[in-house]
Amino acid sequence: MARVKYTDSDVALVARMMRAEAEGEGQLGMLMVGNVIVNRLAANCLDFVGLRSISDVIYQVQGGNYSFEAVQKGNVFYNRARGVEKRLAKQTLDFWREHPSKYALWYFNPYAPCPPTWYDQPFAGQFKQHCYYEPAANTCESVYMG
Repeated sequence: MARVKYTDSDVALVARMMRAEAEGEGQLGMLMVGNVIVNRLAANCLDFVGLRSISDVIYQVQGGNYSFEAVQKGNVFYNRARGVEKRLAKQTLDFWREHPSKYALWYFNPYAPCPPTWYDQPFAGQFKQHCYYEPAANTCESVYMG
């Protein structure tokens, strides 16, 4: 059973975002970005209350900007999804979850060492250039389920 409900167009959308945000970090890096997308949809807490679809997650605006930089800047995000990224996207939508993105709701590339917290959320771990952050204890229990 899939972790969240999705359509074929959602697979392509997640695939495009994974590639745009983490192509330079290989397939594992792209899977981790995809996992954060799925976690945000499943969480329904903190900054992610009321998100009901993959599209809601990808195009979410916070503080006047898109949550994902790739949507704002365009670049690779607006290219067609390739087969390998679609396969990876489907994998994360269906079942894939691994540390450090397993429960992460945020990631970013600080171009420096990862800070111990990011917007008061604890550091979960790093993969290549991306730092991953999970919700603080007792703030978003739903992300730890399923």
